[in-house]
Amino acid sequence: MTVPRTAVDLLDPRVHAEVDLRGVWRELRRREPVRWQPVDPARGAAVPGFWVVTRHADVTRALRDARTFSSEGGNMLATLLQGYDRGAGKMLVVTDGERHAALRRLLSGGFGPRQLGPVTESIARATRELLAEAVARSGAGESVDFVAEVAAQVPLRAICELLGVPAADRAQVLELTNAAMLGEESTAASVEARIAQSEIMRYYLRLAAERREAPGSDIISLLVTSTVDGRPLTEEETLLNCYNLIIGGDETARLSMAGGLLALAAHPGQWARLRADASLVEPAAEEILRWTTPVAHVGRTAAVDTELGDGTRIAAGDAVTLWCASANFDEEAFDDPDRFDVGRDPNRHVTFGFGPHFCLGAQLARVEIRAMLAELRARVASFEVTGPAPRLASNFVRGVSALPVAFRATSEP
Repeated sequence: MTVPRTAVDLLDPRVHAEVDLRGVWRELRRREPVRWQPVDPARGAAVPGFWVVTRHADVTRALRDARTFSSEGGNMLATLLQGYDRGAGKMLVVTDGERHAALRRLLSGGFGPRQLGPVTESIARATRELLAEAVARSGAGESVDFVAEVAAQVPLRAICELLGVPAADRAQVLELTNAAMLGEESTAASVEARIAQSEIMRYYLRLAAERREAPGSDIISLLVTSTVDGRPLTEEETLLNCYNLIIGGDETARLSMAGGLLALAAHPGQWARLRADASLVEPAAEEILRWTTPVAHVGRTAAVDTELGDGTRIAAGDAVTLWCASANFDEEAFDDPDRFDVGRDPNRHVTFGFGPHFCLGAQLARVEIRAMLAELRARVASFEVTGPAPRLASNFVRGVSALPVAFRATSEP
């Protein structure tokens, strides 16, 4: 389904699930790269509208300049339109300036080589086990949902390990976190999802208390034993950053892995290239990240009067949305951007953001996607999508909620 840009309501989650927006983004980049979208007063928003920024150059410029384009009014439309984010100044992604730099230095300690080394091995092992089970079940004629059985499991196992969730608790935590994710992808979270969100927060509250008494080398121990600006993090700051890591550590890899398999199914020639050449695993992972762009937009608030694009004036206090889903297909930044190319190089995608807020877990997500591609090459001769792959109704995250597939195993074990 295609529609003219003037008829597109980017706030409507159904638009992102039902409409092919590539033509809309292309027209906006060409004719109105910085466009004002008013908000219907009936929505009860705290702001009258928001700027829609679609060109790669403008998106990267705004992401680079946190002084002019602040994250503290919220980093997504939902919070921008309500006029505040309760995590502002407390949670890494919605904090700027020296406080952001200090929080980032602290949390970076949980994603260093010493921490990621063992986790990388665990990711490879988990991917191998999960995909082997999925291929075996498919070979026995059973239905396999790649999202639920592989893509959702690998990143959550990895983040549990980084957060130091005890092995005995991981089955329960994985179940709760999977349920909680349902509420992150819908404008009206189910009762079950809200309960799961509360339960997971209570769990990490208990775990944080335990780590204060007996700290380890995990990220929660870092959060509860360190100081920022000369004082310990509050309980709220610890929980907000912990929950942000859980959500951020799950969504990009989960949605990219599922969307990547869907893209390979739709482009059998690219799958054949990847199967024939192991050196394409890394560029293929980057192309999947570009092609899927799991986070559609990044929200900012203009801190001062400024200009973007071809001289469009933006007033201090205006809400600004930077559409990575458009920037990653900008003809000025990518050669033939509507072509899925597992060997694409260079590939300057903005899937992980840009500048001071560049995603802290980018390397972890890359490891997870590469592990999935390596195991697919080793275990799968061919595959096909066997049923509907419904897209998420969300104006923030992009991807499919289910992906039924049938695998045909290679002759090698």
